[in-house]
Amino acid sequence: MIFTDTHTHLYYETDTEGRKLLMDRCFENDVTRLFLPNVDSESLELVAGLTNEYPEHCFPMIGLHPCHVKENYLEELKFLENSRLPGVVAIGEIGIDLYWDKSTLVQQQDAFRKQIKWAKDLDLPIVIHCREAFDEVYKILLEERDEKLRGIFHCFSGTLEQAHRILELGFYLGIGGVLTYKNSGLDKVVQEIDLHHIVLETDSPYLAPVPFRGKTNESSYLPYIAAKVAAIKNLRIEEVAAVTTENSKRIFGI
Repeated sequence: MIFTDTHTHLYYETDTEGRKLLMDRCFENDVTRLFLPNVDSESLELVAGLTNEYPEHCFPMIGLHPCHVKENYLEELKFLENSRLPGVVAIGEIGIDLYWDKSTLVQQQDAFRKQIKWAKDLDLPIVIHCREAFDEVYKILLEERDEKLRGIFHCFSGTLEQAHRILELGFYLGIGGVLTYKNSGLDKVVQEIDLHHIVLETDSPYLAPVPFRGKTNESSYLPYIAAKVAAIKNLRIEEVAAVTTENSKRIFGI
């Protein structure tokens, strides 16, 4: 059985022994494919380090997270665009976040559009961060829609209607620990969405699934999310692992 974590910041663990223990626990729990979203120029070295350490298991993305879009965002974008990080499989995580700071909306929109262009030029998928900004993100996706626009709507926690709008654009839904939270409502959405449109993620170290909610998340917890999907859909966990891993291969090409 192979589990794929399509979104993990496991590279935030910079202690060598701590990082090894995290990876060992992943392997013990059959989580053997990990995709690493970048957030800014400073995290790029950490992403590269982990992918160099585990080249058969960890795969890098490059992007400027919307919460890191500040006054110097054009410099950040230029640095990332010129970094030439080898083996990049996606542009991410990118998007719009209006939960923390609404004052940078115009800059976030510009950064989002510029990075979508990178993805199209490189024929890569995008991995979208969207928090309290669905309409703003969706508007740009509609404007940019073409045969090259594709990817994952990371950490999806929206409505069924929003899910269908995302799927109509050809995107996949990234489902994480929120699915296991009581009263999140996400279980009702997942119940209605075909498994072939879903990928699994942890977003570690954030959003740990039950029974670890409130604690530091890690990629080895991914089977708890898969088990919840299996229970909702009345499937074997092996089928959830297989289908979501195949979905990740279609998205990332690896």
